[in-house]
Amino acid sequence: MEQTLTEQLNQWHDEDEHQQIVDVLLTVPEEERDYEAVSRLARAYNNLGQYEDALRQFDKIADAGQHDPLWHYRVGYALYHLKRYKKAAQALAASDQLEPGDEHTELLLSWSLQKAEKQDREERRIAAKRKALASRGSVPEAPPFDNMPLADFWDDSEYARDSYQSAPPTDELIASIEEELGYKLPSAYIALMKQQNGGVPKNTCFPTEEPTSWAEDHIAITGIMGIGREKSYSIGGDLGSRFMIEEWGYPDIGVVICDCPSAGHDVVMLDYRACGRDGEPEVIHVDQEDDYEITFLAENFEAFIRGLVSEEEYDTSEEDKEADLYKVAHGKFSPLLEELCAQVTEVEHIDEKIRSICTRIVEEKGHFSFHADELSYLMYDVQFWLYVKSYPDTNRDQYLANYSQMIAFGGEFGQGGYAPGWITEWLDHRMNEGLIIQANGRLRFTDTFASDLVKQLREF
Repeated sequence: MEQTLTEQLNQWHDEDEHQQIVDVLLTVPEEERDYEAVSRLARAYNNLGQYEDALRQFDKIADAGQHDPLWHYRVGYALYHLKRYKKAAQALAASDQLEPGDEHTELLLSWSLQKAEKQDREERRIAAKRKALASRGSVPEAPPFDNMPLADFWDDSEYARDSYQSAPPTDELIASIEEELGYKLPSAYIALMKQQNGGVPKNTCFPTEEPTSWAEDHIAITGIMGIGREKSYSIGGDLGSRFMIEEWGYPDIGVVICDCPSAGHDVVMLDYRACGRDGEPEVIHVDQEDDYEITFLAENFEAFIRGLVSEEEYDTSEEDKEADLYKVAHGKFSPLLEELCAQVTEVEHIDEKIRSICTRIVEEKGHFSFHADELSYLMYDVQFWLYVKSYPDTNRDQYLANYSQMIAFGGEFGQGGYAPGWITEWLDHRMNEGLIIQANGRLRFTDTFASDLVKQLREF
């Protein structure tokens, strides 16, 4: 390739302008693209997440690439993200053999081998389950939750009633939801929902035999979705199963039945792969943050419910508190929070003020999270003040969409999740108090409240 084109491609790569690279290289006739041009085109496809397109390009230079460790690495990278872990491991092993010691190759190879082994176990388990179902035939069902007292199962709270709980489902509603979702709901799930249709159980943890994004040995749920459409957290609601599959990209292999504390970044699902749409599904955990990694939980819904345990069994509060204290004292701010703090002239060392407030929150609560207490409201106020200072044209939807990028999902100085309801509740409260005003769709604090907030920060 010409030197000027190479320099331009390097610049676009550094600036993450990968579509520009694709567009320009595709204007070059295919027969005129040399090894470097095709390799750069394939890499750009990788960086755009178009892994099949990348592999098609890599295949065109496969013969020449056999002695190039970078070709093998990039092929492995594409295969890994396509969840073809065995082949990814083969490609990455070839790259490592050609150029031993590269940390990126070794790390991705390690991940590929781990996931290939887990994928093999999952495929063998599903195949064994299908074989068992085929040979078993029809077996009479025992009454759901026999000898299990359900009266003490649910945690009765205003949040649970408002967010999850609906009236017991009618047979007509159940049939309608099943038709909409395309799956027959398990009899145990229906029985539990007729006892109480959605809610938050007292026991919210389920043991696992392997690590998940939540913990080394368990997952946690926020609530169990009911049968209906009325509540957002019901399987047919606006944040229900179809929404999580169609909008969040969860695998279309069943029904989302539980949300988790990560606010959408992992869920619990009924898995119908082995039993078919009318059979008795297994229960799995799916982790969006880890490329929709699937972890088997229970043979069926009833076993899942019976297996829930109290979070007290995994009490690591002291260790978590120490970790969160270190995080709020030393964790790097998110790019957005750094940007917003850099614009502040009214308060000296605003970053230290934020760390001090959050340190007190952790000391009082034992963990780094914002709810509806006084210090949490102060941090909601601070984030809003910072954001609208830099982006004065912000409307309600824009602010709520960008809120999580400041602290909630802020990386090192972050909480790893949040409940959107706390933010909208704070925002509505401040507007009802007349402290946040709206003009032409734009939100801002009143001048008086902004001045009071600045004074409070200076004195903190």
